[in-house]
Amino acid sequence: MVTSEFEYLAPSTVAEASRLLAKYRGEAKLLAGGHSLIPLMKLRLAEPKYLIDVTGIKGLSGIKDERGGLAIGAATTYAEIESSAVVRRRLPMLAEAASQVADLQVRNRGTIGGSLAHADPAGDLPAVVLALGAELEASTSRGTRRISVDRLNVDLLTTSLRATEVLTTVRFPNLKPRTGTSYKKFENKASHYAVVGVAAVVTLGADGTCESARVAVSGAGPKPVRAKRTERILIGKALSASVIRRAASRAGAEIGDAFNDDIHASAAYRAHLTTVMAERAISEAVSRAK
Repeated sequence: MVTSEFEYLAPSTVAEASRLLAKYRGEAKLLAGGHSLIPLMKLRLAEPKYLIDVTGIKGLSGIKDERGGLAIGAATTYAEIESSAVVRRRLPMLAEAASQVADLQVRNRGTIGGSLAHADPAGDLPAVVLALGAELEASTSRGTRRISVDRLNVDLLTTSLRATEVLTTVRFPNLKPRTGTSYKKFENKASHYAVVGVAAVVTLGADGTCESARVAVSGAGPKPVRAKRTERILIGKALSASVIRRAASRAGAEIGDAFNDDIHASAAYRAHLTTVMAERAISEAVSRAK
């Protein structure tokens, strides 16, 4: 299958890209790695008249060690994240998740910004970035704003990014001492997409009880979500196997009756997988925190 006709544009700055988005509002799409957009275009599920390639914009890729955390450029590839020594040391779950994305070809081209902006519910990084409590930076020709990752995902393939905004940077806070992280997924064997994936970040207090927790679920519903009821069960408790099991059983509560139901898994099976993957991710995160 081939795409519909389009005009290719290659701006050299973020401001220029934003102006092009404004000029061709509703008819243009940003192109980074292309591994999410191009397949949709081949299926004629997306037919933009203009493709704005941001890969030539300087400063949109790279990993910077900033005071208080790491800043990762939106055009940084999965492969760069996976192989980064500083990411593996400071945000090991992010590197682990990047290594599980699709195959080598996709990891060499696909980008963290593309994944977050595209908001595929079966993507790996949206849940991981959500669990890590990242902050996103988006720019236009007029200025820049910061967006909490908790406010990014709106619905299926829909984010709170504005029509003329270009996602430029993803900022991650440093993990606190005695914090463990883990990402577990049940994957589609062909595409490696997450049928269900769960990311867990658990911090233990000096007395061994759970001081804080962030748990996020992908693949199960139309968008990545925080499992807040699971988090509430964990916080303040000594994390025994029974407590973890009870918390994991509530990991799908925020999804409610909106579990995805398709040829890959029924809604009931996804609900079951959410509990299973949550228990595994939380258990490993607790083990690593200790």
